[in-house]
Amino acid sequence: MLSAVLRVDGPVAEAAAASVGPEAGREIPRTAVKVTQGEGETVIEVTASDTSAMRAALNSYLECIKVIEDVQRLTEVRR
Repeated sequence: MLSAVLRVDGPVAEAAAASVGPEAGREIPRTAVKVTQGEGETVIEVTASDTSAMRAALNSYLECIKVIEDVQRLTEVRR
């Protein structure tokens, strides 16, 4: 079993937990995901049975985090 941990901190940590939390409850073949929120950070724990499943899961969560960061950056500029 493969495992990876993504830690998101800073101003996007709370939004990351709210956005990816519901996705973690979705059934993804050969993959399990757990999202926890701590003090100023969100932790995304991914386990997968093979490298293809791990790559797909990490790409999905990293893309979501990137979108959250982009939106955060855009809203800061407009303030």
